[in-house]
Amino acid sequence: MKSSFHLSLLALSLLMISCEPSRKKDEKISEDKYQPQEYVKVKHPEWSKSATIYEVNIRQYTKEGTFKAFESHLPRLKQMGVDIVWLMPIHPIGVEKRKGTLGSEYSIKDYYGVNPEFGTKEDFRHLVNKVHSMGMHIIIDWVANHSAWDNTLAKEHPDWYSKTPEGNFQPTPWYDWDDVIDFDYDQPGLRQYMTEALVYWVKEFDIDGYRCDTAGFIPTDFWNNARAEMDAVKPVFMLGEWESRDLHEYAFDATYSWSLWNAMTAVTKDGKGIGQLVEYLAHDESTFPKGGYRMLFTDNHDKNSWEGNQIENFGPALKASMVLCATINGMPLCYGGQEAGLDRSLKFFDKDEIDWSKLPYAPLYKTLFDLKHKNKALWNGNDGGHMIRIYNDKLDKVISFSRTKDDNHVISVVNYSKEKVAVKLDSKYQKGKYKDVFSGKEIELKGDDVFELEAWGYLILEK
Repeated sequence: MKSSFHLSLLALSLLMISCEPSRKKDEKISEDKYQPQEYVKVKHPEWSKSATIYEVNIRQYTKEGTFKAFESHLPRLKQMGVDIVWLMPIHPIGVEKRKGTLGSEYSIKDYYGVNPEFGTKEDFRHLVNKVHSMGMHIIIDWVANHSAWDNTLAKEHPDWYSKTPEGNFQPTPWYDWDDVIDFDYDQPGLRQYMTEALVYWVKEFDIDGYRCDTAGFIPTDFWNNARAEMDAVKPVFMLGEWESRDLHEYAFDATYSWSLWNAMTAVTKDGKGIGQLVEYLAHDESTFPKGGYRMLFTDNHDKNSWEGNQIENFGPALKASMVLCATINGMPLCYGGQEAGLDRSLKFFDKDEIDWSKLPYAPLYKTLFDLKHKNKALWNGNDGGHMIRIYNDKLDKVISFSRTKDDNHVISVVNYSKEKVAVKLDSKYQKGKYKDVFSGKEIELKGDDVFELEAWGYLILEK
C-alpha cells in the first residue's frame, strides 16, 4: 500500500501534466532558434573579396629606404596583381635600449608621427594617394601591445603600462623583447588613446586599415570597439597577426595561418609526409568560419628574420607551395623581395637592401593573382568556393581538390613530394573541358584521368 506522501506526489504530477498546453498534430514548432547563424559579423570592404596582399619593408626595399623611392615600384606591383599594399611600421623608432644601428620598427616612439628615415607626413600622404590612384589599397602595421621605452606615454601615463612585481616597466612577459615595454589594457585611458590614434590615420590620411601586431595579446573587446569606430569613418580592412576564431566575429577581416606554413614546411624542410597538410585542409574546411579570411604565405618578415628564408624553407617545393597558397581557401601574401628570389634573411635592426636585378617568381605570382581576380571560385571567404577533395591513387604524395562558385571552377593537383608520379584522379564529378592555367591548353576530364607530374609539380585547371 502506497503512503499518503507518494499518493500526493503522484496526484501533483498528474495535475502538472494536465496543465501543459496541448499541441495539435499539425502545429509547427518555431524553428528560429535552430537556424544556423553566421559567426563572422564583420562586414568586409567590397574590394577585399578577391584581394591579394603584399608586405613592404620600406627600410630594405630601396637604397634610399623612403616612401618616395618605393613609389617607383608601384606600377610593377600593380602589374603583378597586388591589391593590398601593407607597410611595416612607419612610426618613429625608440632610441633607448635600441637594438642594432637602426632599431626595430616595432619599437614605437610616437604613434602620431612618421619615421624621418622614411620621409615626412606629406611624403606618406602622397604615397597613399598614389596607391589609391592605381586602384590598390594600403594598410599600415600597428603595434598596440607595447611601445618604445622612450615613448612619451611612459612618462606622461606610466599607469598605462604593466609592471614587474617590483613595480618596474617590463617587456611583454615571457619574451625577450627588451627594447620595448608592455601596455596594460585594463586601463580605460590607454584604450581611448589607442583607439583615437587608429582613427587618426584613417581619417587624416585615408589609409584603408591595419595589420595589427601580436593582435591576440590584446583583449578582443578592445579590437571590436576600435573596428566599429574606424568603420564609422570608412570601411577598413583589418589583418590580425594571430590565429584565432574569436578575432573574426567583430574585429578582423583576416588572420594569419601560421599552421599552414608549419604543415607545408613539415614536408619541405623536415621531410615528413603530407598528412599534417591534409589535416590542415580538412580542419580549415570544417572548422574555420567561412566568412573569415586566412592570410596564407611562404614567407613574411617574421619567418624571414628568425626562421630562414623561402629557399631554405621550401627549396625545390617553393613554387608548389606558392600555388597551394594561391588556390586553397585564403588570401595569398607575397613578402616584398620574394618575387626577386630573396634567398637570405634580411637584417632586422640594420640596413640590408633587397636586390631587384632579377624577378624569377614574378611571372608565377602574376598568373596566380590574375586567376584569383577573374575566377570567383578562388575569392575570399563566402565569396569563394568550398574546397572539395578529389581522391586519387597517390594520397600520400598528391593533393587534389576542386573549388566551385556559381559557374566558376578551379581544380588544383599538386605533387607535394620529391618523386615523379603518374596520378589517377577520381574526377567523375568534375567531368568537362578545362583550361590549363599555365600552358593554356584545353584538357578534358573524363572521370578516371591520369596525369604525370614532376617532383613538386602541379596542374591547375579552370573554367
